[in-house]
Amino acid sequence: MKMTLHLMSHALCPYVQRAAISLTEKGVDFERTTIDLANKPDWFLAISPLGKTPVLTVKGQSIFESAAILEYLEETQTAPLHPADPMTRAQHRGWIEFGSATLNDIAGFYAAKNAAAFAGKITSLSAKFSRLEGQLGNGPYFAGDKFTLVDAVFGPVFRYFDTFDRIGDFGILSGKEKVKTWRKALAERPSVRDAVSQSYPELLWTFLLNRRSHLSGLMTGNREAVEKTSAAPTSSGYFPATGPSSA
Repeated sequence: MKMTLHLMSHALCPYVQRAAISLTEKGVDFERTTIDLANKPDWFLAISPLGKTPVLTVKGQSIFESAAILEYLEETQTAPLHPADPMTRAQHRGWIEFGSATLNDIAGFYAAKNAAAFAGKITSLSAKFSRLEGQLGNGPYFAGDKFTLVDAVFGPVFRYFDTFDRIGDFGILSGKEKVKTWRKALAERPSVRDAVSQSYPELLWTFLLNRRSHLSGLMTGNREAVEKTSAAPTSSGYFPATGPSSA
């Protein structure tokens, strides 16, 4: 009997995208259910101790947290995305954590309430991508010709910049030619491209617009008014200002 895997998802969650990319790269059939994180059903809370996506269910058992899901898939499915060498594999796990730290800075970037905090996140993100520029080889992927889990992590990272580029040129990736080549290669990868729905760009745009942040003000051309009201409470089914709601 064929095993059915079921991925509990969210339309904007970059951590869900990691799992979806890995499943697709491995050729694993899976079902996908979108969760409304603003109104989490009881059955979802019963299988997700932290109330976050992604969650993968397998034969009635659940795995929460994207790192645990990715490792489970590496151990149980073919087409490994981790390097075979133990040292290189451990180093890749470190760069996966670096990807999560980059997502946290992205959350701080889009949630920053004033120009100073916004500029600070630009500096932090630029430094992270400079570090990556020094790490990358000839490409097209993180470790050369082979697509790995590090690529699965950074595909969703770069996807944010497709929307940020519509708002303005913040210089975060400027002068980082290897990073730009990597970004392009990941955008063209079917597993990365298809990890979100066609409505993702507009869903993300709406989400960012509703943050009442400095970036929201740049999007509307009314930065001062947005920043004056930024202290007001907001309600969102997506991610809190402190960072992505999933892991």
